Amino acid sequence: MDPYRNPFAPGAGSRPPELAGRDAILEAARISCGRAVKGRSARSIMLLGLRGTGKTVLLNEIGRIAEGEGLLVSKVEAPEGESLARLIYPEMRKVMRSLSGVAAARQIATRGLRGLRNFASIFKIEVAGVEVGVEPEPGLADTGDLQYDLPDLFTLIGKAAQAAGRGWILLIDEVQYLPEADLSALIVALHRMSQEGLTVLLVGAGLPQIARLAGEAKSYAERLFQYPGVGALDPASAGQAVEKPILEEEASIAPEALQAIVERTKGYPFFLQEWASVAWNNAEGPAITFDDVDQAYAETLSLLDDGFFRVRIDRLTKAEIQFVRAMADLGDGPYAMADIAKAMARTQKSLGPTRAGIIGKGMIYSTDHGYLDFSVPLFAEFMRRQG
Repeated sequence: MDPYRNPFAPGAGSRPPELAGRDAILEAARISCGRAVKGRSARSIMLLGLRGTGKTVLLNEIGRIAEGEGLLVSKVEAPEGESLARLIYPEMRKVMRSLSGVAAARQIATRGLRGLRNFASIFKIEVAGVEVGVEPEPGLADTGDLQYDLPDLFTLIGKAAQAAGRGWILLIDEVQYLPEADLSALIVALHRMSQEGLTVLLVGAGLPQIARLAGEAKSYAERLFQYPGVGALDPASAGQAVEKPILEEEASIAPEALQAIVERTKGYPFFLQEWASVAWNNAEGPAITFDDVDQAYAETLSLLDDGFFRVRIDRLTKAEIQFVRAMADLGDGPYAMADIAKAMARTQKSLGPTRAGIIGKGMIYSTDHGYLDFSVPLFAEFMRRQG
């Protein structure tokens, strides 16, 4: 079939042609944005899910919804080892400058820009260009403690946005990579926004441990956020995600072919997109048959192994690879740490640093006390295929 008409989008963060099974999450985001703009109490959101479940796609979609509701939108991705101050400073500056152009918000936004000058200086952030006519204001966002400075800046953004009849939503991907102190400061700032009724929201996305990390950072975090899970699609939604785009291209897929894709991918969105894309390209068409799908399976696995899975295992040390291999050899998770240690003929204590290193790289996470699982769906199967 014509590859130029292939509707599927298996790239990282690429929006699928049919965003099936996520209506409840998007509606919750739409309500939060709409309430915020109207000055009503609105809860921020933390999207929790494994790799390849479409969290980044949802963040982008929520950004579009927020723009439609009248909010200013900022999006960042938290890389390993980067401070929150450096990460969001350019976005806060951009928002402040935008609001300073609105007459009703100019005075507050200009004061915010003064605070940002202090903030950049105290946190040693390089500033591109010069803020003409903006002098630092002593005592504003200059303590060097993010838990004090960030709420002050968020408050000024919130008040300026309110004066302009707008709001601000900050989208942060890979939240699990934020240092604990930075996550705590972010939660404190959002708590201040909630208390003062200001139109500043956060939508974060990350691995399942984020809910626990947020709760450990600040006990009130569980009341501050909604924590929707972004998991595998149910069979009906998974089938819709594959079949509807095909039908819209005036082609079709045999029921048994569709069922094979839904069942073998276990409903994980990225895998659905990858396999459906390969099947489309390989089929003569206009109907995709079971044989087309079955023959595309090996090529799909090869693409996943060489891309989606390989880039993750390549980040691990030899000791870390031995650890995850021992996990995979035990079958499918969750895995008891005691069983992993036994399989490796090691003590749990001696494996502590290796375990922490793999968690820090976002490859595994703690599902419960003493239990671990992979953050990448079907990763255990990948490891067993490696022999």
